[in-house]
Amino acid sequence: MLIPRKSGRFVSRLTRSTMAIIMAGGRGSRLGELTATRAKPAAPFGGKFRIIDFPLSNCVNSGIRQVFVLTQYKAHSLIQHVNRGWGYLRGEFGEFIQIVPAQQQRGEYWYRGTADSIYQNLDLVREHHPEYVIVLAGDHIYKMDYGPMIAFHADNKADITVGVVQVPVKDATGFGVMTVDEDDRVIRFDEKPADPQPMPGNPDLALASMGIYVFNREFLIEQLEADAADQESSHDFGKNIIPGSIDNCRVFAYPFNDVATKAQSYWRDVGTIDAFFQANLELVHVNPELNLYDSDWPIWTYQEQAPPAKFVLESQEHTGMAINSMVSGGCIISGALVNQSLLFSDVHVEVGTRLQRAVVLPHARIGRDCRITRAIIDEGCQIPDGTAIGEDLEADRKRFEVTEQGVVLVCPQML
Repeated sequence: MLIPRKSGRFVSRLTRSTMAIIMAGGRGSRLGELTATRAKPAAPFGGKFRIIDFPLSNCVNSGIRQVFVLTQYKAHSLIQHVNRGWGYLRGEFGEFIQIVPAQQQRGEYWYRGTADSIYQNLDLVREHHPEYVIVLAGDHIYKMDYGPMIAFHADNKADITVGVVQVPVKDATGFGVMTVDEDDRVIRFDEKPADPQPMPGNPDLALASMGIYVFNREFLIEQLEADAADQESSHDFGKNIIPGSIDNCRVFAYPFNDVATKAQSYWRDVGTIDAFFQANLELVHVNPELNLYDSDWPIWTYQEQAPPAKFVLESQEHTGMAINSMVSGGCIISGALVNQSLLFSDVHVEVGTRLQRAVVLPHARIGRDCRITRAIIDEGCQIPDGTAIGEDLEADRKRFEVTEQGVVLVCPQML
């Protein structure tokens, strides 16, 4: 295994000559009603962010300043968020973050797969002539410096480099699973296998794709044009491009590990309601694995101007307070108890209400004397006085969505 060179000048040259393409057009159907009106990358996360903010912040912090965001389904709120919050790069320096809607560029069809989405926009790649193209999923939560991965790609003279993480074998059926040799060269790739191949020497873990790919520009163009001409192809990176390149090309796996400790870094696929709930609530821990308070690697976003959070009323019966929780700007906790919960901006909680392990999205209003446990309250919900959620799951199923792990999702149209 080659070790990426440490020269900051070398890595910065690589990132300056790299274009990022973020695929943000998926339906996000596993998130149920949370994606009924929004694309998955536009879903709120972490109190003040959107999921798309994480790959975008990683690009900017890594020194990649040419970024295209490909959209397709339910893209209005995503486009609005990116336009409002990510328009500060300087066009005269060749920097940009641009939204690219699906436009039927290559025929009378929309994007037919992940590979086809970039094939239909190859004119943009040719126009800007980057040395490397990094393809990113727009729906994962992580902080990553892409520079060392691109350096690893260059040092190995790779055609494709795939970012990988270790996941339990039982969870690997939802990922592309790889087998590598002692030099991290990929020798097998199975897309969402029913029986995942475990890592050598570790039967409990599998090596899963993060949905991050680094390509040499001309190699990417050649592969996408050949794939587009194949009528039998699904036009997908995981199903076609990566497996079809292993035998005759140099395909490598880049482990997403901390550079200093070599431990696996934080990465979450929040593609299900349970995963979304868990990843948000992890943030209220005393020392969460994902540090949002890291000034060296900030997560940038757009947010409405809001006054500070306010906790009001103190009496023998009711005190407005939050314990082991995160409360965003514009929130008012009025004589209510918020415990182990995460409140997004402009949430109001009225007298006598108790929230326990709840994730409450922006602009929700929760009435008096409510009891809410292990629930996600969607944006704009108006919870009536005296409502109990999470105590009787059978009753909750009649009105709301209840997951296998007993998390209750409440959306405005359900109330």
